[in-house]
Amino acid sequence: MIKIAPSILSADFANLERDIQRIAAADYVHVDVMDGVFVPNISIGIPVVRSIRPVTALPLDVHLMITQPVRYVERFCDAGADLVTVHVEADSAENIHAAIENIHAKGKKAGVVLKPGTPAEAALPFLEKVELILVMTVEPGFGGQAFMADMMPKVAALRKLIDEKNPSCELEVDGGVAPDTCRACIDAGANVLVAGSAVYKAADIPARIEELRRG
Repeated sequence: MIKIAPSILSADFANLERDIQRIAAADYVHVDVMDGVFVPNISIGIPVVRSIRPVTALPLDVHLMITQPVRYVERFCDAGADLVTVHVEADSAENIHAAIENIHAKGKKAGVVLKPGTPAEAALPFLEKVELILVMTVEPGFGGQAFMADMMPKVAALRKLIDEKNPSCELEVDGGVAPDTCRACIDAGANVLVAGSAVYKAADIPARIEELRRG
């Protein structure tokens, strides 16, 4: 079962409730949080997560592109996140483990994220503790970038590791996912696809979600 997680980074922020309801056919709402330090952009934070929680029944998949995420994961959980993902590059391994433990202590799902330059093996210390691994197929920080097809061997390597060590863990890709790239992601082993502009710029959003799901 392929799951689709539209990124609200591509939504109309003046009409965020409307645009979240337009993706009701999806499986997750993907929320990109950027701090201007870990990535060269600033997006949204805890108050927005709290405000959108009541307007959708979909799980909130909150991707923290922030430095030292252990400082904030509990507050994102309290604001309504169902799944919180943190970058392995954003802090020491000890603090990433602590962030995962804090997310779980709140009764929520946790994941780790790998930037394009980070090898698949970087997920190994966390693999058996998380519910999701996210592979970035663009450099994090801005929407609308071109898909990096050379990340597919990494996705395939992680699929193999997940199948061996934590079969219930989901494998997500984020960046440049569109009708012409989604099949490569699925074939490499991803089962959750994040798509921003490919969904929100579509004339028929539910049809586009179904198209991506079919690959």
